[in-house]
Amino acid sequence: MLAKSLIASLILAGALTAEVATRATPVHLRPDSGSPVLRLIKPGEMLPEVVSGNSTPSGWATVALPGPHDVFVENRYIGKDLDVKPGAPLHLGAKTSTPVLTQATVDDIVTITGLRGRWTQLELDQPVTGYVFGAEPTGILRTAPEIPTATLQDDVSAGGPSTPLNPKPTIGKAIDRTPAERESLADLPRLFEGVLASTRSPLRPRRPYDFALQTDSGTRFAYLDLKKILLNTPVENYMRHQVVVYGTARPIPDTKDIVITVESIQLR
Repeated sequence: MLAKSLIASLILAGALTAEVATRATPVHLRPDSGSPVLRLIKPGEMLPEVVSGNSTPSGWATVALPGPHDVFVENRYIGKDLDVKPGAPLHLGAKTSTPVLTQATVDDIVTITGLRGRWTQLELDQPVTGYVFGAEPTGILRTAPEIPTATLQDDVSAGGPSTPLNPKPTIGKAIDRTPAERESLADLPRLFEGVLASTRSPLRPRRPYDFALQTDSGTRFAYLDLKKILLNTPVENYMRHQVVVYGTARPIPDTKDIVITVESIQLR
C-alpha cells in the first residue's frame, strides 16, 4: 500500500495523493478553474473520494465531496410539511444569481437552519459532485458513484418502507423518514432573519398572529408567535427593523403559511 501511494504521488506530481492532501486543494463546482470553490482541502486533510468512469477535461478529477453543505432554496419549493420538493435547485446563496450546487431529490438528508426573506437555508448532509484540478481519475485508488438528479414534482409522498435502526447511508440514497421523524426534526429551534412587522389593520380581517417576518419589500414569509417573550421583551422597539429571531417553525394546518414560536429576538 505504501509503495502504491508513493507511485501515485509521483504520477500526480504532488497534486493529490490517495489519502491526504499535500497542498491546499480547491474543490470546484465545475471542471473550470473560474467556477465557484465548494471547499478548500487544507494540507494534511483527507481528500474526497474520486468518481470513476466520468468524462472530465484533461487534468481534472471528479470527486464526491462529503457533507454537510449550506444551501438555499426558494420558499416556493418548500411543501406544507416543510419538505423540499424534488427537483428544486439548491443554491450556494440566497439569490437566484448564485450558483446551483445540486437539485433536490426525494431522498435528500436536509435540515432547515434558517429563513432569509423569500429563501430557506438548509443543511444538506450528503455528498455532492465536485471537481479537482491536477490529477487524472485513473491515478486515484478509491471510487464513488455520482449523485443523481430528479425531475421537479409538486407532490411528494411521505410513505415508504421502514428501515432498520442506524442504517448505513449510501451516496445518493438517504434514510427514509417517517412523518413522526420529520416532525421531530422540524421541532428543533433555529435562527430566522427578516423585518419585524405587525399584521393588525382595521381594513382587513384579523390575522391568525399579530406579528410576522417580512422581506425588505414587505412580503410576509412567516408569522411570529411571540407569547413566550411579550412580557419581558419591548417588541415595539424592534418594529420595522431587521431582526434575528430564535425559535421553532411549523406549518399552520390547512394553509400554506408558516409560524415561528419565538424564544428570543434581537436587532440584526
